[in-house]
Amino acid sequence: MTPTPLPLHGVRVLDFTRVLAGPFCTMLLADLGADVIKIEEPARGDETRQWGPPWAGEGDDALSAYYLCANRNKRSLTLNLKHERAQAIARELAATSQVVIENFKPGGMAAYGLDYEALSALNPALVYCSITGFGQTGPYSERPGYDFVIQAMSGLMSITGPVEGEPSKVGVAVTDVLAGLFAATSILAALRLAEQTGHGQRLDVSLLDASLASLVNVASNALVSGTAPARYGNAHPNIVPYQTFRANDGDFALAVGNDRQFAALCRLLDHPEWAEDERFATNPARVRYRDELIASLQAIFVTRPAMAWVDALLALGIPCGPVNDVTAILRDPHVMARGLVQQVALANGSSAELVGHPVKFSQTPPQVRTPPPLHGADTEKVLSALLNLDQDEIAQLRTEGVI
Repeated sequence: MTPTPLPLHGVRVLDFTRVLAGPFCTMLLADLGADVIKIEEPARGDETRQWGPPWAGEGDDALSAYYLCANRNKRSLTLNLKHERAQAIARELAATSQVVIENFKPGGMAAYGLDYEALSALNPALVYCSITGFGQTGPYSERPGYDFVIQAMSGLMSITGPVEGEPSKVGVAVTDVLAGLFAATSILAALRLAEQTGHGQRLDVSLLDASLASLVNVASNALVSGTAPARYGNAHPNIVPYQTFRANDGDFALAVGNDRQFAALCRLLDHPEWAEDERFATNPARVRYRDELIASLQAIFVTRPAMAWVDALLALGIPCGPVNDVTAILRDPHVMARGLVQQVALANGSSAELVGHPVKFSQTPPQVRTPPPLHGADTEKVLSALLNLDQDEIAQLRTEGVI
């Protein structure tokens, strides 16, 4: 029986991105079946290849864990875009591709004749996605954009961290990841329209825009109230109790989402009268009197182990969970049952574990089909298969420093 093709089978993506936001986006597309050709400069390639330790494998073929996280299911083609012949090759590939994605500074691709205007003239149905820190327009468009800076500027750091501490970044490059997600969904929408009309378009994705859009209720609170949101640490600005608490052996997270759950919590703690107290009976009241309520709850929670509370709370249908470290959750039985951690054989003969695609498809499940490619590993195959270059021509390109 012939297996069902993956959803993006037949879609070719030329990936001129590096580091995280762009590679994360194109990895998602590759997981869904797209043929992603990762264009890298010949000397060192994507700089994340050197962002170790830790490393998977040994010697010249060792791959950084950072690079591994965003580059599976792709092919690597080296092109020196400063060379006119390399630019011509890129244009030839773009003419038969459905998507081009890049994260150069505004105007960077135009310097190589690879901007949207140039490529769409060759391929009117092309979907062309640009990811930058601040977008293609506006007074900050020329600034370099890195996740840490965007977290600071977007207001995300101002609402993250201890109440009495300093503003803090999220522990992962979240604005890169969010921009990559926005880019991937937008590319899919633009592809659908291009298939219907024969006309592609340019997508302008900004890390700052993605970060602001992801502030959701916090941004809405600021717009409605006209005041800057406060920092609540692990607490919630609009729901109480909804935060971490200390047990006698560690922390756990408690998320009481409605008054029914709060009443059940009060019964568990042998204080049913709290559910009738006008200070705590409703969520708006609990938000107003949060300090009194949290102090009372904390005094009780510290008397028992965290998992004892988690088990008792879950038995009542109250959302809660332990505060895991990353190693613990990667080995959690639920995560293992979901198959999220996958073993992959690397090109260098060693093996490594990767976090796989998070969405389960009933008919066409995404897979780790190929490991993250070694630098330039697919250069000859791509040039011969897609551009019909023979071995002598490819050797000449290598001699001239084109690839």
